[in-house]
Amino acid sequence: MHHFTRCAALAVGIGLSMGVLSPVLAQDKTPKYSNEFLNVGVGGRALGMGKVQVSLADDATAGYWNPAGLVGQKHKYDAVLMHSELFSGIVKNDYAAFSTPLDDKSAIGVSLLRLGVDDIADTRDLYNEYGYVDYTRIRYFSVADYAVLLSYSRKIANIEGLQVGANAKIIYRNIGDFANAWGFGVDAGVQYTRNKWRLGLMARDITTTYNVWSVDAEKLRGSASLVDTISTSSAEITLPLFVLGVARQVQLPGEFTVLGAVDLEINTDGQRNTLVSSKVVSLDPRAGVEIGYKQLVYLRGGIGNVQQIQSFTGKEEWKAQPSLGVGVALSGLRVDMALSRLAVEKLGQRSQTNSIIVSLGYGFK
Repeated sequence: MHHFTRCAALAVGIGLSMGVLSPVLAQDKTPKYSNEFLNVGVGGRALGMGKVQVSLADDATAGYWNPAGLVGQKHKYDAVLMHSELFSGIVKNDYAAFSTPLDDKSAIGVSLLRLGVDDIADTRDLYNEYGYVDYTRIRYFSVADYAVLLSYSRKIANIEGLQVGANAKIIYRNIGDFANAWGFGVDAGVQYTRNKWRLGLMARDITTTYNVWSVDAEKLRGSASLVDTISTSSAEITLPLFVLGVARQVQLPGEFTVLGAVDLEINTDGQRNTLVSSKVVSLDPRAGVEIGYKQLVYLRGGIGNVQQIQSFTGKEEWKAQPSLGVGVALSGLRVDMALSRLAVEKLGQRSQTNSIIVSLGYGFK
């Protein structure tokens, strides 16, 4: 089992490494899925609702989903922590955020994200000069992506219910000693509340985001064909992504509430496998619902990531990714858990794997 886990970690690490290096190898066109680690999602509430948050986020997680929502937080200080593990714990996903209002019309926040695979075995020097296996020659490295989001939000005084926000984000991506990249980008968001309706718009990488890579070709000496192709520096571009959102909450008898929300993600980096796909834009809708009782206990559900998948028989089928979640809010403490079912292709057959995400939030004066 230990050997299998190591092999799986190596396979995932190699996959991530090639995914990161592919934009460097293919410099003649703008890559898809650049900085995709920023689209995984954060917060148990959001992930339990199918990542529908653009019009709803109003705590520290708004720095990620829509910075315009920071100014709507209900406490003087708000903090969120999340840790999740994917693919049987091989991939670690960590997130932390903090936000506070500056006055009654503005707020700031900071978010930290890391997605990575650690302890990947580098066995290129496994054999010593005599041709024998020498396990002491195994070295380990990590493949990880980091991001820092600095957020600002403000209410527009002349228009009731309108608030805007922006992120300045710094990105660092690392593949052991082999390659690393620094990037910078800007996001912008808007939220508008009228009567019982909430509207949101998030524009990620609105200025496009540039990652500048530095590659140590000498340390990739084990892959001659790769070294021959790679340049020692390159720029990776992330094109804008837009998310439109709408939500409404309904009060029910017995102190129950029902909150329904829909987001529409609009990608501009080329044709993707989404519900509506074209060479210009790809549209990916998501929907979520949250049932609350006395603003204390919450039950959530969502659906998204609608894709056309080829089944084992070769027939194309439409599939979607469902999610479920629960939450408890008590005296400023929020505990949220999400269960997301991911579709995985394995040996030509489509199987399902569950991912459990838990986040803690605390609002205090």
